[in-house]
Amino acid sequence: MKFEIWWIWMALAAAFLIGEILTAGFFLIFLSVGAAAAGILALLDVGYAGQFIVFIVVSGILFVFGRRFADRVTEKQPPGIGADRFVDQDGIVLEKIDNAGNTGSVRVGQDEWRAISETGDVLAEGTHIRVTQIDGTRAVVKTIEKEES
Repeated sequence: MKFEIWWIWMALAAAFLIGEILTAGFFLIFLSVGAAAAGILALLDVGYAGQFIVFIVVSGILFVFGRRFADRVTEKQPPGIGADRFVDQDGIVLEKIDNAGNTGSVRVGQDEWRAISETGDVLAEGTHIRVTQIDGTRAVVKTIEKEES
């Protein structure tokens, strides 16, 4: 059985493609396409140097334009969308907030959130709060003085 270089290029293309599927990044797909392009050139009997240059150039061009596309598509969501709409909203403590004990919940509008204190202070039930940020599934809150009406 005769050794052929195009097998290596196609095996690399497949390995990069499988790696892309198994990882969270968006990088190995470019190497996979570059290796496939080099494999096609190997089938056409282009020299090793030409194959390697095509692999580098195709992968590099796809990386540059692919990252620009990915950055454009994955822009941060505008403020006030999703959970960010609760930032700077006032609420009330439903369950004592104790960061050390990993307890606490608040009501902001109609919604209830697990909460932690921004300052690390223990906040008693009934305390008026303001949400300063959303950290995963928890609201980070600080105490506010409720104005008398």
